[in-house]
Amino acid sequence: MTQPAVVCEKLTKRYGKKNALDQFDVVIPSGRIVGILGPNGCGKSSLFRAITGLVTPEEGRIEVLGGEPGWKTNGGIAYMPDRARWYPNQTVQTAFEWGQSFLPGFCKEEAIRFAEWMDIDPEMKVAGMSRGQEARVMLILCMARDVPLVILDEPFAGIDVISREAIVSGIIDYMENSAQTLLISTHDIQEVEGLFDYTVMMKQGRALWSGDTEQLRAEYGSLHNVFRTMYKKEWTR
Repeated sequence: MTQPAVVCEKLTKRYGKKNALDQFDVVIPSGRIVGILGPNGCGKSSLFRAITGLVTPEEGRIEVLGGEPGWKTNGGIAYMPDRARWYPNQTVQTAFEWGQSFLPGFCKEEAIRFAEWMDIDPEMKVAGMSRGQEARVMLILCMARDVPLVILDEPFAGIDVISREAIVSGIIDYMENSAQTLLISTHDIQEVEGLFDYTVMMKQGRALWSGDTEQLRAEYGSLHNVFRTMYKKEWTR
């Protein structure tokens, strides 16, 4: 049996009196494109921070790539946060050179190929990029790594339709011949739901539903319709 990419059992993470994750249970299989879906504030980013060891849950158990989250498992994870921080005057090319030196599994040649395909000039200064261009560069820094788990936190937030289409096309092109597990969080799924073959629906820090996306569509219609009604109807597995 193939080892799951992520296992969470009764996972709870609190910020003050608020439970960002509340008895969260999920098993995410390996080798899938997984949509982590839910409204803002439902716990998607907190889940990703727990997976990467950036936060420590107060309760429950989490297993990532067969081990406890930390520096060892992080060597097998490419994580794209919702925003990046760049050095002054840094170019896309120097970002790729930094990736080659410091990111496990990073391939500069693959990054340059992605940049050309996604219409990103390697000589462009990252500090002056649009939100869509920045999102594409961050995506390239993740996708050019040969690691088992890639995490993209709200990669479509605040970007234009053309950039969104370029990102979706880049992901589909890349994953055709990849055995990686890809986790993508979003609260805006109408134009990207075709990406996902496995889905986790979240609300108030809990997993309302998880499973094959086609099963969810067969039971409830499109993911967009499910998302629109998630405040009105609770599901159990």
